[in-house]
Amino acid sequence: MDGPQYNGGMPLPIDRGHLTTEQSNTATADLDLLSTSECVSILANDHMQAIQAVQNASEDIATFIEILIPKIKDGGRLIYFGCGTSGRLGVLDAAECPPTFQSSPETIIGLIAGGDDSLRTSSEAKEDNQNGIALEFERIALSDKDVVLGIAAGGTTPWVVGGIALAKQRGAVTGFLTCSPAQNIADFEIALKTGPEPLTGSTRLKAGTATKLTLNIITTTLFTKLGKVYGNKMVDLKASNTKLHDRAIRIVTSICEVSREDAAELLAAADNEVKVAILMHKQSVDNKTATQILTSAGGNLRTAL
Repeated sequence: MDGPQYNGGMPLPIDRGHLTTEQSNTATADLDLLSTSECVSILANDHMQAIQAVQNASEDIATFIEILIPKIKDGGRLIYFGCGTSGRLGVLDAAECPPTFQSSPETIIGLIAGGDDSLRTSSEAKEDNQNGIALEFERIALSDKDVVLGIAAGGTTPWVVGGIALAKQRGAVTGFLTCSPAQNIADFEIALKTGPEPLTGSTRLKAGTATKLTLNIITTTLFTKLGKVYGNKMVDLKASNTKLHDRAIRIVTSICEVSREDAAELLAAADNEVKVAILMHKQSVDNKTATQILTSAGGNLRTAL
């Protein structure tokens, strides 16, 4: 068997000690000796680096979104994929888009090594299979219309790195989100340099925070540019419960400058479609006409107005 071996003839794993996410954080060297209050404080303060890392990568994030927008307009999809925390964050962001923006569940898709069971139970062994995502790509019929974003805090996870190579073979635009230096394996790379974790190697901490923030920024900016937002209001929200119905009423109240009661009546007449309700009031038209105006404007409320 090639390479260094240890007892039992098993090969030694690759030494990843050079990765910044695996290195020791000197500021937390005495973490186990701190009081509860001191531990909370140092962990909270350490996360400030996550925000800074995202700010430092803002141009790369913007470039990725600019490539993504026309792909989505043309019927393509954004596919997140990752292992462990990275995979869970991708699945979470994808799941939150339909209720927030009334987008199709097929527009943003999150894939995680080990499947949905891995959202609750870790399946670390799946991470080592470089071709492990192949069946998932087959299932979703990944094509050259799509954009993929592999997510790996340390930047070396075989399931993710291999997935990017497989996506390239299918002609998809590839992106790579990592908290280590860029690896030059994808068309577009976002490197969030969060540095060593306060708990050595635990990238569910500030690397996870920076990753979640970046994914939130990508989808929020994307759907804003796709006309799902008016001002800073989520005018395409799906009022599927009382909280969201209340928010829809407050949005109509604010934009149309009407009473809460009038806003509720407008929404009812508009089949709870916020943009249609606003157009009905602003243009003094009925539901059918407002819907036609909105459709001709590509669903963009500001254009319709």
